[in-house]
Amino acid sequence: MAAVSSYPGQDMSAQDVLNLAENYRTCALYLLAVPQQKSKPCEPGRLLVIHAIELYLNAYLLAQGTEAAAIRGMQHDLAKRGALVQQAGMVLRARTAEHLRTLSERREYVVSRYDVHDKGNLSQRNRLQATMEEVRNRVMRTVIQQAALVRRPSQIRPHSHSMVPGGLLVTS
Repeated sequence: MAAVSSYPGQDMSAQDVLNLAENYRTCALYLLAVPQQKSKPCEPGRLLVIHAIELYLNAYLLAQGTEAAAIRGMQHDLAKRGALVQQAGMVLRARTAEHLRTLSERREYVVSRYDVHDKGNLSQRNRLQATMEEVRNRVMRTVIQQAALVRRPSQIRPHSHSMVPGGLLVTS
């Protein structure tokens, strides 16, 4: 069996990760719209929201030049990611930054993934969604602005145009 040369997703750009986060967000919003039933304790929408938040933060960190291996080393710790994105210049509301820490302290990613019966100490759905939306909006602005800067031709001198008698357009 051949050895795997890189980690899955190792070469994804910030825009690639942002697109993936958007897909998770879309699925999460769909599932969150489904009313909760007490007879069905499993709530996959919660896991999708938390994972979308993680991916948005990853996209921001990649856009700021953080190595993929360093991001991977944080595992699912949203508190570490939250602190790093703030150090890198993202401004989060105090309540959102605190919620990222709480998500990690309560290990909500792991609980949502494996313990379908533990619902006592988890974030409310609307708080999860609000955190996801704030992080998304801040990341979208940054990553899209950076992508626009990369696509913009650098140091290309614009042509000057002038009309000469007879209606001819002259460029220099």
